[in-house]
Amino acid sequence: MTFRRFFLGVALVLGASVPVAADPLRTPIGVVQVDQVVNGFKKPWSFGFVDAGRFLVTEKRGRLWLADKNGEKTRIRGVPEVVDDGQGGLLDVLVSRNFPQDQVIYLTFAKRQDRGSGTAVARAVLDIEAKRLRDVRTIFEMTPGSSGNRHFGSRLVEAADGSLFVTVGERGDRPSAQDLARHNGSVLRITPGGQAHPANPFVDRAGAEPEIWSFGHRNPQGLALDRQGTLWAVEHGARGGDEVNLIQKGANYGWPVISYGRHYSGAKIGEGSAKPGMEQPAYFWDPSIAPSGMMIYDGAMFPEWRDAIFIGSLKFDYLSVLSGSPLQEVAQLEDRTTKRVRDVRQASDGSIWFMSEDRGAIYRMSR
Repeated sequence: MTFRRFFLGVALVLGASVPVAADPLRTPIGVVQVDQVVNGFKKPWSFGFVDAGRFLVTEKRGRLWLADKNGEKTRIRGVPEVVDDGQGGLLDVLVSRNFPQDQVIYLTFAKRQDRGSGTAVARAVLDIEAKRLRDVRTIFEMTPGSSGNRHFGSRLVEAADGSLFVTVGERGDRPSAQDLARHNGSVLRITPGGQAHPANPFVDRAGAEPEIWSFGHRNPQGLALDRQGTLWAVEHGARGGDEVNLIQKGANYGWPVISYGRHYSGAKIGEGSAKPGMEQPAYFWDPSIAPSGMMIYDGAMFPEWRDAIFIGSLKFDYLSVLSGSPLQEVAQLEDRTTKRVRDVRQASDGSIWFMSEDRGAIYRMSR
């Protein structure tokens, strides 16, 4: 028995994760290498880099892990109580850009509310030495009143001023996405303390939730800023009509009044695919790909992909690459590692990391 085979056997017995080299992946820009970094997660949802060698990983059931590039992982205690039901649970994680100074992270999760649950944001201090979160507090939760277990949205992005953009799905209540008195079906902008950002478009409108930045969304599960500071989102349509949207302050993205998809029954949605005062998507898929995590590339390792948008497909098991004006899908990166791609991120060295929900693993794409 070789030492490598013996080591792998011991690792499996002990439950350890072992970095594994995958087959080279052919892409439109040439062959790239995909390597497994860490595995052994159960329904992972998101990850975020703490530094060049370590990253946090969320599991929907409510567990948070600190992992490293050598495949080691440690459970972090002190996570707020989550509702693990359907599409709800512990969802996104964001490591603050000031983390080296304050060790602050943010989490989104499904929080118990009266007669149901809703998307919430928690702020915490990560105590790596103690392997736990400290000073945990919920800084925001969506308007109560939603029931069911779907369409929580739940992606986080940190703006240049430290404010947070947060996506909230319409929770399966379609008309609520057009109701400014509720957070359902919105992209929100809040301060690091959870208050409405003073530049938000509806802060002075009576009856409107002041945290709303844009509305008329179905279930946005991907969110990213480009190099110019422009915000982009990707959201699930129904049967067809998954959308990539350029997010503008105060804009209405139409759900459920307009859509390029149809209801799962085959029935028509709303009034058609366009209406004055409602935004058109920058790109849409039909059939739906069930998009999730989103990243806009600006690294040096793959200059051919500079400014390209990467989006995971949960339904068809690939990484979608979009670029150009008008925006087009220019590649589908697919191999045995891309099973239900739930999240995708760019590392500090320019490599591209992605999470396979089905494999319970995180992979690194490099050259």
